[in-house]
Amino acid sequence: MDLADLWTKTSGTWLNAATVLFGTALGLLLADRLPGRMRDVIVQGVGLVTLAIGFGMVRSLDRGGGGRIDGVVLGLLAIVGGGLLGEWWRLEARLEAIGDRLKRRFSGGGRFTEGFVAASLLFCVGPLTLLGSLDNGLSGDTRLLGVKATLDGLSAIALAGGYGIGVGFSIPVILVYQGGLSLAAGALAQAVPDPAADPRVLLTTGVGGLLVVGLGINLLGLTRIRVASFLPALVIAPAVNALAAAIG
Repeated sequence: MDLADLWTKTSGTWLNAATVLFGTALGLLLADRLPGRMRDVIVQGVGLVTLAIGFGMVRSLDRGGGGRIDGVVLGLLAIVGGGLLGEWWRLEARLEAIGDRLKRRFSGGGRFTEGFVAASLLFCVGPLTLLGSLDNGLSGDTRLLGVKATLDGLSAIALAGGYGIGVGFSIPVILVYQGGLSLAAGALAQAVPDPAADPRVLLTTGVGGLLVVGLGINLLGLTRIRVASFLPALVIAPAVNALAAAIG
């Protein structure tokens, strides 16, 4: 693969990284000029919108069924199974440990780790990440990732104002995860000819919506949900759907 082909397949991801970088810088610039209560309101606003996005995604579970098994049931199996695996692998603790190491290495202050974890999850979990990466990798189309980049840039302003520079350290996560999806999309072309209507993608989107809802709850400070522990559910979901379809 030459550089031109690499750029075509990952251009949306680089655009996304740039908007997060710009949003983080702007959020840090404005943070010292805003009182604490206003920064809290910004984060709460992002939390409310995150909840709305998550609940919208969850509706995909209705169309993510396999065989005779309803999509909500498959989503439950995926989220519980993924959560158990995530706790066994201690994903939440490992992700927080990465944030803590970055905090010590770059002298991050305040809520560095929380910002890193929240931003990494928010920017990498969702239908636009999956569908946009597939479109970008298969055809070079960046429209979906362009929309996502705009939303992520605005969210980065709010998150950086509340959490600090840790938000910016989510950029390598975006490049590796989202860019990796785009590069792998070519291999998925035969298996997923129409991602927007494929029940495996729809079930994965619905499960991802549950994770986004959990992240919104965390941003609002309502309780502490170990969202990262449920990440394996995104991999389990299409496998569960395929198994249900095979059983009939």
